[in-house]
Amino acid sequence: MNATEIRELFPILDQKIHDCPLVYLDSAASAQKPIQVIEAVKRYYEWDNANVHRGVHTLGMRATDAYEAARVAVARFIGASSEREIVFTRGATSSLNLVASSFARMVCSEGDEIVLSEMEHHSNLIPWQQAAKASGAVLKYIPLKSDGTFSIEDVEQTVTNRTKVVTVSHVSNVLGIANPVKQMADIAHKKGAVLVVDGAQSAPHLKVNVREMDCDFYAFSGHKMCAPTGIGVLYGRKALLEQMEPIEFGGEMIDRVGLQDASWKEAPWKFEGGTPIIAGAIGLSAAIRFLEQIGLDAIAEHDRQLTRYAEEQMKRMEHLTIYGPTEGRVGLVTFNMGQIHSHDVATVLDTYGVAIRAGHHCCQPLMNHFNVSSTARASFYLYNTREDVDRLLFALQKTKEYFRE
Repeated sequence: MNATEIRELFPILDQKIHDCPLVYLDSAASAQKPIQVIEAVKRYYEWDNANVHRGVHTLGMRATDAYEAARVAVARFIGASSEREIVFTRGATSSLNLVASSFARMVCSEGDEIVLSEMEHHSNLIPWQQAAKASGAVLKYIPLKSDGTFSIEDVEQTVTNRTKVVTVSHVSNVLGIANPVKQMADIAHKKGAVLVVDGAQSAPHLKVNVREMDCDFYAFSGHKMCAPTGIGVLYGRKALLEQMEPIEFGGEMIDRVGLQDASWKEAPWKFEGGTPIIAGAIGLSAAIRFLEQIGLDAIAEHDRQLTRYAEEQMKRMEHLTIYGPTEGRVGLVTFNMGQIHSHDVATVLDTYGVAIRAGHHCCQPLMNHFNVSSTARASFYLYNTREDVDRLLFALQKTKEYFRE
């Protein structure tokens, strides 16, 4: 199935914006949903809608079976040892906050270290700032090279015997490059630290195996990989999840409640207080089936080729600066056009039906590293084609002409 055939499975793409066919190049922010996912969520609400883990009636049992089947599907999708290592959350942000608020505060004390990089999304930066403030730990940053990347040698020099947590994005949402997470896991473990991986940008594009990666925690969102919004995943090693305390309390996550005290269910259910995101989990399961049917290796190769084509063509344009390394991007190109503000670029492109992202991309420290306040970002996914890139290039040329850049 080629990209043109895949595109036909996404109803939202069959529309016009300002009388131009929609070219959606903002999948790094949120991917579109295929009809299979839409129908799965629709069927749940029309046929199985009930709460899970509670009712013994037929609808409740069907909903529970579908919800827990989604947990099994996620475990298989990322290569976890067991579905007991899969916690459903509201998204990658919630997953990372759970690790920072529960695990990091449990293991960190005054003078300990949390190691991260300046390329991190705010969702993988601010939770660690708060964990450091609460525990007295010190934040240490792996130094970046001029292109925004870092070397494994700098990781080795930054991680010490006082380091308790090393955290990094698997794929940068600004640079589009994959970081050496397996090597980082080795370095962290030799120093007695754990590795936390932000997989929000890698799970949609790459075949992920958390056991081969040897990470201790892996967080990702469903909405970036064709699933509904509001559903995310935290993978954690079973032994670590068992040590952690929940950070939300209430129904569903309890084992026993007395007037003065309570005890919790086992992991992962102790982290899923209240009515969970049932429809989201079912939609995520459908998205996983859809991606696996196409093949993650095929998706990764398609995204690499399309990104390479876009980058090669954009480099030929005058007064256009591309940020990051010259090769190895996965699914996106981040750029600026001379003195034209990125918001103006995105606004003009929208008049031609081309949707891109503009701003700091929740990565202000990385913007500071490049000495810019914002950038434009075109991101690609399995439903994009070379014709989409050509439409982007045409619209960029029109933008240059409009501003006489």
